[in-house]
Amino acid sequence: MQERWAALTVVVAGSALMIGFFGEKFFGLPASVALGFYVLSYLAGGYDVARAALPALFRGKFDIDLLMIAAAAGAALLGEWAEGAFLLFLFSLGHAGEHYAMDRARNAVGVLGKLMPRTAFTKRGDRLEEVPVEQLAVDEVVVVKPGERVPVDGIITAGESSIDQSAITGESVPVERKPGDEVFAGTINQDNALDVRMTRLARDNTLARVMQLVAEAQEQKSPTQRFTEVFARRFVPAVLVGTLLVIVLLPLVFGWTWSASFYRGMLLLVAASPCALAIGTPAAVLAGIAQAARRGVLIKGGIHLENLGHLNTVALDKTGTLTTGRFAVTQVIGFEDTSEDEVLRIAATVEEQSSHPLAAAIVKTTRERNITFPSATEIENLAGKGIQARVEGAEVLVGAMRAFAGDPATEKGQPLADTIAKLEAEGQTTVIIRRAGKFIGVIALADEPRALVKEVMQRLRAQGIERLVMLTGDNASVAHRVAEQIGITDVRAELLPGNKLTVVHELEQDRGVIAMIGDGVNDAPALAAATVGVAMGAGGTAVALETADVVLMGDDLGKLPFAIGLSRASARIIRQNLVIALGVIGLLLIASGFGVIPLSVAVVLHEGSTIVVVLNALRLLGWRERIGSA
Repeated sequence: MQERWAALTVVVAGSALMIGFFGEKFFGLPASVALGFYVLSYLAGGYDVARAALPALFRGKFDIDLLMIAAAAGAALLGEWAEGAFLLFLFSLGHAGEHYAMDRARNAVGVLGKLMPRTAFTKRGDRLEEVPVEQLAVDEVVVVKPGERVPVDGIITAGESSIDQSAITGESVPVERKPGDEVFAGTINQDNALDVRMTRLARDNTLARVMQLVAEAQEQKSPTQRFTEVFARRFVPAVLVGTLLVIVLLPLVFGWTWSASFYRGMLLLVAASPCALAIGTPAAVLAGIAQAARRGVLIKGGIHLENLGHLNTVALDKTGTLTTGRFAVTQVIGFEDTSEDEVLRIAATVEEQSSHPLAAAIVKTTRERNITFPSATEIENLAGKGIQARVEGAEVLVGAMRAFAGDPATEKGQPLADTIAKLEAEGQTTVIIRRAGKFIGVIALADEPRALVKEVMQRLRAQGIERLVMLTGDNASVAHRVAEQIGITDVRAELLPGNKLTVVHELEQDRGVIAMIGDGVNDAPALAAATVGVAMGAGGTAVALETADVVLMGDDLGKLPFAIGLSRASARIIRQNLVIALGVIGLLLIASGFGVIPLSVAVVLHEGSTIVVVLNALRLLGWRERIGSA
């Protein structure tokens, strides 16, 4: 009953109105009995309205609900019980529609809470116990069977499987996860059983944090929303004063009867009530934030939703944002008839013993090519230079150019030196391999651009983003190589975090509304300074969730054009709602001023406009980006 109270009062108000009106008109129902039904309709239709309006009135606040109560009371004083009941019925129906719209927008994200498993199977000794997730402690190991939802945030300790992360990140394709990878509560384990070591308590996991942040975001008002609220607060008292003046002045100045002037005042009261104006903007903001969250974009408030739509400049960090942040082998060059596979085989034999990112990339590439390699012995790490070992009886040194200082082959003009200079001029990092005193090859590596990042830059330009700026601490040659690959022409290289902040301030002064896109950690000062700070979520890490105004939860830069497009769609709908609301108010004011419409028609048009703006706002819950459109 409590959950359906609004619907119940609307049904009672409508039913009582219909029985009283049609019974009196067509079935000979006595006027006194019909009046009883009208009073019942008044009580049912006006209950929720009065419950909100009267306490506000006692606090000295004049709101739209008060206007409706006054109009209905005026109709009763005129003996127009049917029209007053009709007004309250439609207004309560509009109220119910507004609540439905708001609840639907909030529940679009709130349903994520239903994805959270209530219990988990945890390893305790040699037994599996099913316990409530709230009772689990950090570092406990839970077992997730195929087809089940992951109950906790944690690290996989055993097993490999595909995980459907769409509930958290918006990714449409499941991702492969193996020991050492992080998984999130609410995601779906698809293939094999996993052991997961819990890293966050249930109340602190990513899904719970996302829901909390979205709830907070929906409470933050956009500039347009704040404007309409201030306008409504000032407009309502003006309408009340205007109504009183109409009621008093028309009989005194123009000789109208008091009943006629009172009726005209009630028309004015209904015509000028800004219900649609008050609901149109918040409904659109709520729906926009909800749709973004469903697609893996967390927008932390209406102001950020609006600002995204006004962007003309986007600054982007390079490493981890435009690139993967992981080195990959780009070229393998063999000397003196040494094959690429042989260069990789020898290098991987030595580098397998190192934890350096370059070493890991070389070993990974060697294994991907199905090249087997032996074990090295007599391993010696040369700090800051490379690593030396014995492979198949020969001494092998793998490292940077400085590891071979003094060797004639490293002098300018020699083939090795020229090859290294050419590769590094292209922005690549080089690893040199020498076996038994002879140089057998060079491996070039680079931090590669993310997949489809060039297409994302093109989509941003198609949306009217005038300037794309790369900010990076890397050297200029590396930065320009990546920029050329992805289609960015404005590059600021060799920047410290403080320098990035300075550049963001300069761009903001020069360009106005700008966004800074970064990883949410090293770029925190610049993210905070930009008009809109956008963090790459790294799968929803806690740092990224706290750092920026907008979080791309799936670490997917492709969601940025979606977010900008959604923001602009929200702005269009807000403008449409303002035009509808103000247009209907203007039309009704003119019509009621000349007395060309009755109160019942004014009520229908007034409440109809409220329902129209609500339905228009709900369109955002189905919004999709049209690739290729501005």
